[in-house]
Amino acid sequence: MLLVFTPKITPRINYIFKHIFVRVLNVPFKLTTKIEDFIAHNGPKFSYSDKQLGKEIHVKSHGLLTQQGIEYIDLDFSKWKDAKIEYRSEESTVILFDIFAFSFYLISRYEEYLPHTKDIHGRFKSDQSIAYINGFLESPLIDIWAYDLLDLLSEKYSEISVAGKQYKYISTINIDSAYVYKNKGLIRSVGGFIYDFFTLKLKNVLDRFLVILGLSKDPYDTFGKIIELQKKHNIKTIFFFLTGSYTNFDNNISISRNNFKMLIKNTVDYSLVGIMASYFSMDDDKMLKKQKKDLENITNTNIIKSRQHYLRVSIPETYRILIDSGITEDYSMGYDDNIGFKASTCTPFFFYDINYEFQTSLKIFPFAFADKTLIDGLRYSEKTALDKIKTIREEVQKVNGTLVSVFHNETLSGTLHWKSLDSFYYKMLKIVKE
Repeated sequence: MLLVFTPKITPRINYIFKHIFVRVLNVPFKLTTKIEDFIAHNGPKFSYSDKQLGKEIHVKSHGLLTQQGIEYIDLDFSKWKDAKIEYRSEESTVILFDIFAFSFYLISRYEEYLPHTKDIHGRFKSDQSIAYINGFLESPLIDIWAYDLLDLLSEKYSEISVAGKQYKYISTINIDSAYVYKNKGLIRSVGGFIYDFFTLKLKNVLDRFLVILGLSKDPYDTFGKIIELQKKHNIKTIFFFLTGSYTNFDNNISISRNNFKMLIKNTVDYSLVGIMASYFSMDDDKMLKKQKKDLENITNTNIIKSRQHYLRVSIPETYRILIDSGITEDYSMGYDDNIGFKASTCTPFFFYDINYEFQTSLKIFPFAFADKTLIDGLRYSEKTALDKIKTIREEVQKVNGTLVSVFHNETLSGTLHWKSLDSFYYKMLKIVKE
């Protein structure tokens, strides 16, 4: 058992120490405020305080974890992002860099509570983040710091035990447009015919006609292919279905259509299913609850997983709505305009509500990259995109983390602007499963 001395145990200290030692490292630990117990302890230990007690490993506390509420904090990440040990002698080690405070700042999304400029969809953009500005967005920095500290502790205490924790990969599939032609309804189908005809997209006119008549398979109907790959490679896969009403931003098939219901029913037989919360549900609890209930009625299961459409998350309001709606796992933690680790960790974590100063029941699964971001947003070539994915996978493997990807069913359609991505998905799977 690792014993940690700290003069005061706060909810923030409890939260971030548990994340680092339990969730990242699988190292059992105990916090104590009693100096005599700490001195008497003969096993692995270190102190977290303003001053070192003796010759133990000491992490100098910054002060953030004993504060309450939100205030502007000057954290110079450019100096500390590659820091390991600030001072070391034969007898003692002092780490002036407070990895716990900095980790809490990153994982709690502290910077999103501070004044910032949102994009047209109300999102916090990657180029405003400390991680992007200081060049560590593509690194799970919290996990890296945790393993650096573990190496230091293991040097001093050979008996420190680490339970086995392995690298994991989760494939998530967004279904915000189940079909490109099928089950669109009379008005949308006629409108599509007219648009394709007058824009001289005559192949689309023919394809739409054949699909509607049942003579051809809808190009976006790649569900069987995805499930087949899931079985072949033993991949944990989660399908997120958009079930909200039609809007300018939500244009999936109507939840009332039997074919769409059957698609969802068939999918839940082979894979995990979650809800793609609609664009306007970000701050509307009644809307989210209705969409969740509609999906539950189709699947006959309790829906606990969610992702926000367009990744629209307003912290902490959106997460509070998810919790109130019975969601226990969210997969929206990531950027649509960049790849990497928005919360600087590749280990699932529980959302900490800074306004209320407590750990919630909502578990956050951060994703590292999305298909549309790689190809449409960043405009990477296939080789560059795959190289980036390989680098990220290697970073996650080093710290035995969880790698989560985001793809869409239309990615595997082999049509329209997705033509080259059919093989890209297969190549990506080989890389992340290595």
